[in-house]
Amino acid sequence: MSADHVQEILDQWHKERPDLDVSSMATVGRLHRVSRAIERKLGAGLARFGLQPWSFDVLATLRRTGPPYELNPSAIVQSLMVSNSAMTNRIDRLEEARWVERAPASSDRRVTMVRLTQTGRQVIDAALEANLEAERGILSVLSSAEQDRLATLLRKLDLSLNG
Repeated sequence: MSADHVQEILDQWHKERPDLDVSSMATVGRLHRVSRAIERKLGAGLARFGLQPWSFDVLATLRRTGPPYELNPSAIVQSLMVSNSAMTNRIDRLEEARWVERAPASSDRRVTMVRLTQTGRQVIDAALEANLEAERGILSVLSSAEQDRLATLLRKLDLSLNG
């Protein structure tokens, strides 16, 4: 396997500080670089649909709930782990784009729900298909078994960091 940017950094540290164990940088540095590269690649694909990663996340959260594709803002905040003020701003912007609408809850008219519009559903369905295709392309360098193993290891790491 050829050297990469992280290996060059490791080699420099080995030369400058041979007393330190920098082996963790091999994994964490590569995770960081891969994460940024994936965000750039997927973000470019989402832009074709007029979406940003945050808007994709909100629309996808509503879409995967099933009919009537609605949640209260607090449930979206909890799902996406963002602040209430950030979510209000995001919902406002999605409403301006006519991808979501606010409506009173059928069970309690005092509660406002955020509902995916038909246009929003069409956008997220098309963007989701393109995003999944891009993800498969990103992972195509790995065999199916390697993808499964990586997913298992990343799940373990995620659970240890995020509970």
